[in-house]
Amino acid sequence: MPAPDDSPDAGVAWHHGDPLGEQRSAAESVVVVDRSHRGVIEISGDERLSWLHTITSQFVSNLPDRQSAENLSLDVNGRVEEHFVVTDIDGLTLIDTEAERTQPLLGFLQRMVFWAKAEPVLRDDLAVLTLLGPDAMSGPVAALLEIPADAAVYQAGSIPEQHHDAEPVGFWRVMPPLGERGPDGRPTIPRVDVLVPRSELGRWWDALVEAGARPAGSWAYEASRVVSVSPRLGVDTDDRTIPHEVEWIGGPAEFGAVHLEKGCYRGQETVARVHNLGKPPRRLVLLQLDGSSDTRPVTGDAVTADGRAVGRIGTVVDHYEYGPVALALVKRSVPAGTALLAGGTAAAIDPSSLRDDDRVQAGRAAIEGLRGR
Repeated sequence: MPAPDDSPDAGVAWHHGDPLGEQRSAAESVVVVDRSHRGVIEISGDERLSWLHTITSQFVSNLPDRQSAENLSLDVNGRVEEHFVVTDIDGLTLIDTEAERTQPLLGFLQRMVFWAKAEPVLRDDLAVLTLLGPDAMSGPVAALLEIPADAAVYQAGSIPEQHHDAEPVGFWRVMPPLGERGPDGRPTIPRVDVLVPRSELGRWWDALVEAGARPAGSWAYEASRVVSVSPRLGVDTDDRTIPHEVEWIGGPAEFGAVHLEKGCYRGQETVARVHNLGKPPRRLVLLQLDGSSDTRPVTGDAVTADGRAVGRIGTVVDHYEYGPVALALVKRSVPAGTALLAGGTAAAIDPSSLRDDDRVQAGRAAIEGLRGR
């Protein structure tokens, strides 16, 4: 069944007849999800990484070959404009992002080239598939793609040449897990993206299914993403979102998209100020929704407490274990036990989605030290 026309996943399958069963398979074995609506951009040129480093939030000037990272473009006030994944492989840098953000991101990159030896172009001949589940990293599926057993998050590699006839070759990359968080606070379901020649999308789909991956729709992917409290650009973010609110802070080792120790880039002042002196005004949380309600909130609906607006609804989805859930950006001052309404539906913050941030910020500690003296 295709995704609804007004969905950000319009153009790909929403499910293959058993949406909750597909989610269960993602948690227990492995599924393959068509995400070929994502846009792909290629950057060539000797200065591609050093140039990209200067205009984005992530430290990519020394990104090794066959390595990936998540990255942001911020406005001058530190608000998120673009979120994308970067992979450098065989002398090229490949970027993929949300379908509706492909042309704006490409336009931004092309405007920022100036004299750098870097050339961003659209790569509509590559398509994204995603494997989700424990068996994505082992067994026949991993063997088909030749993924090493010890492959780390953000590691990438070329897909085997014997399984395709056309150029470009394509590649796999290991991404941060999704799904329910474990005792260490990290999501638990392994995730591997596979970028394949669009002309061979059907062949690769069939090969992965034959190797044991169950066909699944974007519903299964979104449900796993939501319970991991992983944001999606333009759905769980709005025009006021700063990276701290949705935990896009941290270099690749922390699975973040903003490196806190790199040089100047647009929006850096806000990032540094919030990190060193303050707290973000909102935070991304998982909401449990009243399953008995006849209505469901939709993206953009207000979250209210005692008639007062305290947040904004992002992704809304039914999960095979949690039931109806949603991501929401809510004011940091709202405690977990607060009775909420999400677009008119009763809701409550899942306490497990709240991460404590009791660190002493460097700037704040310095100010307090001076006052003490």
